[in-house]
Amino acid sequence: MPYLKGATVGRAAATVASLLALALAAPAADAASAEAGKTKAEPCMACHGENGVSVADDIPNLAGQKAKYIEMQLKAFKTGKRKNDLMNAIAPQLSDADIADLAAFFSGLAPSGTAKSAMSPKVAKTNVTFPEDYKKTYTRYYTINFPDLKQVRDYFASPDLMAAVKAGKPVPNGSMVFVEVYSAKLEGNKPVTAADGFYVRDKLTLYTAMAKGSGWGKEIPEILRNGDWHYAVFSADRKRRDTTNQATCLACHKPLDKDDYLFTIKEIKAKAK
Repeated sequence: MPYLKGATVGRAAATVASLLALALAAPAADAASAEAGKTKAEPCMACHGENGVSVADDIPNLAGQKAKYIEMQLKAFKTGKRKNDLMNAIAPQLSDADIADLAAFFSGLAPSGTAKSAMSPKVAKTNVTFPEDYKKTYTRYYTINFPDLKQVRDYFASPDLMAAVKAGKPVPNGSMVFVEVYSAKLEGNKPVTAADGFYVRDKLTLYTAMAKGSGWGKEIPEILRNGDWHYAVFSADRKRRDTTNQATCLACHKPLDKDDYLFTIKEIKAKAK
């Protein structure tokens, strides 16, 4: 979530939502394929709900969608013909049989209007806690402007993460990447840029974090799992937002498995030299 470059949590959720909606397509589905789809649909339920009813207003319901439509959209995401950061990360992991089974399952569910589902407990739960001493012990290694959001963000890495990267070792459990998110100071609705090229910070609006712990990923479906990383968002008063759906973060970081799921690994390495 913190690392979805230029995307808000809401946009990320919408992306996953459309991915799930697209991931569920199949021509004429029989009972066997629908039953298989029910088993395979667990990751989709993280955003689209257990019964095909989404968990948020900006995520489409899949229940009752035509199977062929779902199948076509999922295949478009899989090939990249349709662009979506989250769906383009998830759909390539699906076989044609998976897509057909998912489409059969969701298309067979009864539409349920505007009702919303609860988030899946397997992705709603996060073990990430606020690092109270981060200003003293973490290394600020990166700053970036987000023009579309009128934000500037400062990235921090925990001591164990910096030490491991410097030594060329795998990222250990206990590591954290922590981000301060600021609104930019505006003049005429345009961000004010300082001499260093970064926006002038106005207000601290929230924090985002990703942290790694032993066994943390064991309950997360494989199609979404980022090793043992968990994600979290904290308000400006340092309280964790437990309404954050980790599925959006997990899906976005999923393709980065060779970089231990870190978007900013190059910047960490550069700072660790």
